[in-house]
Amino acid sequence: MFKKILKFILLLAPWFLTSIVFNDYSYFDSINLPFFTIPKFLFSIIWPILYILITISVFKVSNSNYFNLKEYKKDLIYNYIFNQLYTIIFFYLKNNFLAFIDVLLTLLTALFLYYETKEINKKASIYLIFYIIFLIYALILSISIYFINL
Repeated sequence: MFKKILKFILLLAPWFLTSIVFNDYSYFDSINLPFFTIPKFLFSIIWPILYILITISVFKVSNSNYFNLKEYKKDLIYNYIFNQLYTIIFFYLKNNFLAFIDVLLTLLTALFLYYETKEINKKASIYLIFYIIFLIYALILSISIYFINL
């Protein structure tokens, strides 16, 4: 049981890397936001929940006996990289257009990850649905922020 908990924690921890290292979110307060922007405090609730759901999905896949995880691992790594880059691009580079492109790439890789996960373990793919839904919202929010702040 301890091994499973440790494995889960090791899979979860990297998702919080940029939010721990880069934690100055003042840029968000300085820009114009669309009317449908959720309150800032909700982001700090939603993202940890999404990271836990992603980790549950990855944990379930990692425990499966599927023989070819090459595509899955590639999609997971790409998604992780784009997910983590967002904080740097948006909050530190303050580049709204690149942030939009990054959200788009995060969504696309999440869709590929969902597909690969579903091929391996249908139950594990269910945990990614909320991530994809929130990324669609983030994409709409991101392009709106870009145009509002031109």
